[in-house]
Amino acid sequence: MQRFKSPGQLQRFVTMFSGLRNLFVPPHNQRCAIDIHLHRLSAFAQWKTAAMIDA
Repeated sequence: MQRFKSPGQLQRFVTMFSGLRNLFVPPHNQRCAIDIHLHRLSAFAQWKTAAMIDA
């Protein structure tokens, strides 16, 4: 586990991580493999759009 040098650093990490995790982890009501796959494809497309990455 990474150690944080200050509470502020931990807070910045947790804020960023929770936002990214919510984007890539499917909701609990979607458990079948195809739904998870489609959710991840959508999440990566949104990520590329937000990061302005050409694919």
